[in-house]
Amino acid sequence: METHGPLGTLWVGLGLGAFYTALIWVNLLLGHMLTPLFILPLTWLQDAIAKRKAARAS
Repeated sequence: METHGPLGTLWVGLGLGAFYTALIWVNLLLGHMLTPLFILPLTWLQDAIAKRKAARAS
């Protein structure tokens, strides 16, 4: 069985910590950047539907 000692364990722990930190950061960044791409057209659609309903009512 191969052993790497405490330094190898610390090195792997540091690498995994950096990996998961980057993963969380990318997921937060994607959520922050992609949300407006879906919300803005949805609000335009809601405005168009509201105008259509207002035109029918009057």
